[in-house]
Amino acid sequence: MVNISSIAILGTFDTKGEEHLFLKDCIEKRGASTITINIGTKKPPQCAVDFDLFKIIKAENLIQEKQDRDQIINTMLEQAKRFVKKLHDRGEISGIISAGGGSGTYLCTGIMRALPLGIPKIMLSTVAARDMTHIIGTKDITMMHSVADILGINTVLGKMLDKAAAAVCAMVKSDWEPEEKRKRIALSFFGFITKAAEQIKEILENRGYEVVTFHANGTGGTAMEELASEGFFTGILDLATHELADQLMNGYCGGIGPHRFTALKDILLPRLVIPGGLDCAVLEFDRHTIPEQYKDRKIFFYDFRSAIRLSRKETKIIAQQLSEKLNSGGNTVKVLIPLKGWSVADSIDGPLYDPDTNNLFIKEFKKKLVPDILVKEENLHINDLAFAKSAADMMDQMIISAEDTK
Repeated sequence: MVNISSIAILGTFDTKGEEHLFLKDCIEKRGASTITINIGTKKPPQCAVDFDLFKIIKAENLIQEKQDRDQIINTMLEQAKRFVKKLHDRGEISGIISAGGGSGTYLCTGIMRALPLGIPKIMLSTVAARDMTHIIGTKDITMMHSVADILGINTVLGKMLDKAAAAVCAMVKSDWEPEEKRKRIALSFFGFITKAAEQIKEILENRGYEVVTFHANGTGGTAMEELASEGFFTGILDLATHELADQLMNGYCGGIGPHRFTALKDILLPRLVIPGGLDCAVLEFDRHTIPEQYKDRKIFFYDFRSAIRLSRKETKIIAQQLSEKLNSGGNTVKVLIPLKGWSVADSIDGPLYDPDTNNLFIKEFKKKLVPDILVKEENLHINDLAFAKSAADMMDQMIISAEDTK
């Protein structure tokens, strides 16, 4: 049975005190205890709260009377993140919930992102139906659409607040744990190299590792890096470096942050890198809507997306970018390159096959790479079983070697 501490109710109690008190009652009637935290920055809270952060940071002179609103909001955001993280680290909260509009959603989800994976985070929001990419980021935040605006308790909002309370109460009771603790390897992949990922995963799991896969769609790769920086993994097998291509071409799987593929701060973690998907960029068009600038390219029509073969100029840029990023990792990094193609479309019978451009990448990449990073080349396709075995062998050996040097 999981040990349940209080559920934090985070909110702008200066303007939405009634609604958050209702949320508090809904949670407590289900037997859970609560901690109320005011992060409103306009006026004193409408009701008593356990922690009034606006009063606290104002007393510490962190907020000045004539500061602009955006400056006050950012100060509250940073201070509240530290405060909530301390509550969690001390074991005082086991979940967090809030309700808000545009500003409240921005502020509260920003604070929720300070908490680690697995801590229930629920945001009941008037803007939940909008693009939540920058609100949720890489975190496990559950968004609920409030449907009605958050202004007084009524039939619609009361029902939604009660459902949100029921959800967080159920979530904090979750107590699943794996049957055995194993060394964890992060594995990035995407659709064009699914066969490679499945084969590598099976081989490594048969050797006793737990393999956690990440969809290399921008957010997925970034989430993998964040969990790695928290010490979650024993090694990283970066099978899909495709995000770098889509970042360059403003593709479907772009949106990676500056730290993707770079060395982790204060953590020496083995990373095996493979140029999975670096033959192409995935863009949102089909065979009937090809943009004019790509009509002379080799194209792989997939679904509502299509992959274009990278030009030689684009390939040289990608080679330089990846080498510069990997150089920061030094000898914790190794590279494995399949010489017969880097995706299902980049095979001898595939629409994107272009070994000359792949060879240009290899030449430029190795030219920029520091000498202590090993590059191994295999005369295989990325989806070949023999290549999967080679990748698994290298990852396994890198982890063993890293443990031997500790």
